[in-house]
Amino acid sequence: MLSFGPVPSRRLGQSLGINNIPPKICTYSCVYCQLGRTSTIQIDRESFYKPGDLVDDIREKITKAGERQEHIDYVTVVSDGEPTLDNNLGEILDMIQKFDIKTAVITNASLLWQKDVRDDLDKADWVSVKIDAVTTKIWHIINRPHRKLDLDTVLHGILTFSHGFPGVLTTETMLIQGINDSTEELSKICRVITELDTSKSYIAVPTRPPAEPWAVPASEQSIAAAYEIFTEKSISTELLTGYEGSSFAFTGNAEQDLLSITAVHPMRKEGINRFLTKAGEGWDLIEKLINERKLVEVVYKGRYFYTRKLREVNV
Repeated sequence: MLSFGPVPSRRLGQSLGINNIPPKICTYSCVYCQLGRTSTIQIDRESFYKPGDLVDDIREKITKAGERQEHIDYVTVVSDGEPTLDNNLGEILDMIQKFDIKTAVITNASLLWQKDVRDDLDKADWVSVKIDAVTTKIWHIINRPHRKLDLDTVLHGILTFSHGFPGVLTTETMLIQGINDSTEELSKICRVITELDTSKSYIAVPTRPPAEPWAVPASEQSIAAAYEIFTEKSISTELLTGYEGSSFAFTGNAEQDLLSITAVHPMRKEGINRFLTKAGEGWDLIEKLINERKLVEVVYKGRYFYTRKLREVNV
């Protein structure tokens, strides 16, 4: 399947996906990958599919979406491996421009130290880069990179790209319990992100069975702490915990609004109180959601935060 969708994406609206890499060819073998362990780990770029075949498939999907009156916000390169391994990526992005739909690429950023990769990605409208760790030992544990990759080189490539990329750049950090969710590592990640020209940073957790059963999501406590650490550094931050919806105002259903907001942004107790007053509700609603295991109360630096309860990941 060379393309799929359109599917709903909280980051990109309605997204038509492009799968430009055969499974499972990647520069990393991340412990949390929902596709399992990497079968072929490589850093050399090559041609996998003919760009014309990919574009023909995209054209067909766009036509069918139009017939069903389905809107497409982005054509997104998100593959069964690392999309920048495709040395036709720039040509593909050029060819997609004719459809007059914005383009996005979701990459682990491990090859951005190569100028040709940066030049290809410059043709996209929106790019997400992965920064799961900035300490070499932790990087090796969580991302399991190709043996020839060097973390400092990778991070410098991300920095170089961020300062020249004309589009919208975001970062994504996947938190794994006991691996990269410490205050020390999160603070180091923040220091790197603050040097980048980014519009938003996403904090994510595994929501599907991971490659390694022990790679479980960080706790709600750690997620709330991570959110606070990021925002304290003035980083525009959102959570990606597997829930759709990001309403930030009372729409008439206080429970649904609260669950929608706290799936994206942990709320401090004072913020919860302001929301309840606006919605004409009392604290008993919060107690009800906690008792139903829909909402979790956590404490960070003496402050109370409320975040949506994570789904269990069955492995």
